[in-house]
Amino acid sequence: MLVLFFQRLKENLTRPRKTWEKNLLVLWFGTFMAGMGFSLVMPFMSLYIDTLGDFSPHALNLWSGLAFSATFLVTTIISPWWGRLADQKGRKIMLLRASLGMAIVLASMGLVTNVYQLVGLRLLQGVFSGYISNATALVATGTPKERSGQVLGTLATGSVTGQLLGPLVGGIIASAFGYRLTFFITGSILFLVFLLSLIFVHEEFTPIKKTDLQPASKILKELEYPHLVIGMFITTMIIQASNNSISPIISLYIRELLHGQGNVTLISGIIASLPGVATLIAAPRMGRLGDRIGSERILAVGLLLAIFVYIPMAFVTHVWQLGILRFFIGVSDACLLPAVNALITKYSPHHAAGRIFSYNQSFQATGNVFGPMIGSSVSSFFGYRAVFLSTSLLVLANFLLVRKNTAEIKTEKQ
Repeated sequence: MLVLFFQRLKENLTRPRKTWEKNLLVLWFGTFMAGMGFSLVMPFMSLYIDTLGDFSPHALNLWSGLAFSATFLVTTIISPWWGRLADQKGRKIMLLRASLGMAIVLASMGLVTNVYQLVGLRLLQGVFSGYISNATALVATGTPKERSGQVLGTLATGSVTGQLLGPLVGGIIASAFGYRLTFFITGSILFLVFLLSLIFVHEEFTPIKKTDLQPASKILKELEYPHLVIGMFITTMIIQASNNSISPIISLYIRELLHGQGNVTLISGIIASLPGVATLIAAPRMGRLGDRIGSERILAVGLLLAIFVYIPMAFVTHVWQLGILRFFIGVSDACLLPAVNALITKYSPHHAAGRIFSYNQSFQATGNVFGPMIGSSVSSFFGYRAVFLSTSLLVLANFLLVRKNTAEIKTEKQ
């Protein structure tokens, strides 16, 4: 049995693959590491900042919040510009720019001597965003349409799993090797992503002159269903805001459930990583199901599942109950993210895919900024449990928006 397993594994790894299949393999690893690069430092960011000076508790919270938000604020602003350049020069060159830039910036964070340098590098990290959005655009435009749901579902597991597992991996590496070495290790892995993208990613792209590049207003007018595409941007933002709304309070909530007993840090890392595990398992399967029954239906199912999972999180009495519900949030993400990417691909012109997906990344980054702000604000006034209820209301509003947009398309097609 074991011999047969390894024989099949060898055949799978060595069999001839089409270009889009090779790209998928490399870009899955690349998006995984890019997602992890953005979230890896979260468990110890405030602790690292505390080693860079003598801060009061208030100042430490302020600098930690600024360092966290800096990258996503810059990403929100600059992503459309990178998307325009991607449509002009190609997506592969953007992959190389982003991966090499992130490798250098993250490694440099291990060399800082004060908090100003760290915040500056966090801002610079946002400048080198775009790996995930350009990987998605490259895969989406090069994959056969009948396989797009499954392929984009598989690719989505890379970034999402990286983002969700990043805090756990970062905490483990920092505990074993220290804060600074963690940055060096992450930078080295991202440099490997740069080399793999350089050597193994292939793109058939004809450069477009700057004068021939359509303005954003014309692209929006060219969209057959602009309200749906913009609705998908909003959906992406709400997915990220929902996933990150509990980030500021999850350790505190777990400590409350444990009544001050047990290893809160380790258990928090495990609970935080469970959605990533679920997404990794479920996303390709949900993508295939979306190819069969329609991405619109999968998206609706994912939103409904999220609503009905967030609500009971507010009423759990044991950590294992929270863990099970967090796992199902990962299943919900597995429905949502591939469906969003598939619908954007379906209803967007391929020649503008770079900009379309960069706009989507801007909304994603915006969700990363506002999610923790919502969670912190709600918990300050109403307690930890209210965060989950407010998040379910946010997802409900998103579900109603999606239903409205998809219903309008069905009406227009009839």
